[in-house]
Amino acid sequence: MNRVRMKQKPARRKAALPRALPLPPEWRLRRRGGVAVLEALPLAQIPWLVHGFSTRVGGTSLQDGNRMLNLGYVEWDERSRVAENRRRFVRALGASEMEFVALRQFHSSLVRIFRCGPAQHLKGDAHLTRARGLLLTVQTADCVPILLVDTRKRIIAAIHAGWRGTAARVAQKIVGDLRMYFGTRPEDVIAAIGPAIGGCCYEVGPNVAHEFGSQFAQAGEWFEGPFAALSTGDEPTPFLWLQFDPPGHDRPKRVLLDLPAANRWQLEAAGVLPDRIFSCGVCTSCRMDWLFSYRREGLRTGRLMSAIGMKKVVASD
Repeated sequence: MNRVRMKQKPARRKAALPRALPLPPEWRLRRRGGVAVLEALPLAQIPWLVHGFSTRVGGTSLQDGNRMLNLGYVEWDERSRVAENRRRFVRALGASEMEFVALRQFHSSLVRIFRCGPAQHLKGDAHLTRARGLLLTVQTADCVPILLVDTRKRIIAAIHAGWRGTAARVAQKIVGDLRMYFGTRPEDVIAAIGPAIGGCCYEVGPNVAHEFGSQFAQAGEWFEGPFAALSTGDEPTPFLWLQFDPPGHDRPKRVLLDLPAANRWQLEAAGVLPDRIFSCGVCTSCRMDWLFSYRREGLRTGRLMSAIGMKKVVASD
């Protein structure tokens, strides 16, 4: 009797990942449903918390034949693809039942406090809540994403810190808001600083150096290059033809800014313990195989998303 051989379907292979990211021991890269998410282990070990920092791996957005996980409604992408990418990211976090909360970011130090989900997107660059079931999110593509949790009082926060927000002390301000409105003790706070453009790549001009020099006595520690020469004096004129030097003189024009370091300092200055601040240390500009960088890609770049939320029900409650 002849046996009919059944054709077996080939096993579905996961798409190959880019070369490994050099992560600190307190961080890990987790993949679920094809979506790769960065996690800070001190936050991942809290049973009532969900969190994650997205990468560009695992999405439906298409650009030059390449698929990516763009999570921002940018001009080049289709809204339906972005919506699907957001669903995949939230599902990878295990937060599908949570209410998605996003801000209309505008590079400020404006902090929003939510006691329930907002009816519409509000302007701001940081938000916090003690309500369960809300998933607080911020979008970045070089700026610094920061997630905070008060482990004693169970309060969470998400921060978007560009250079303007950093100069306006947004990270320091939100810790102050936690203390003022909820009685948070800074020593109870854990902070995770996600992927952002590093001091290796973030070249800025006199206007940024001047702004930081006027706000922080220790600003020189966050810059590489002739910071003192660029940061002193009057506000640089916006008219380039007035900035030309006489023959024989070469005035320095640019310096490198370590934006994550500036935000770490602010958290420490606000009272968060140094050993409870965990920085990913991955530069978005250096690792475009994993991440988006506006500085490198311009308008063609996508958006990363960082998210944090408290579960509605936890077995240990």
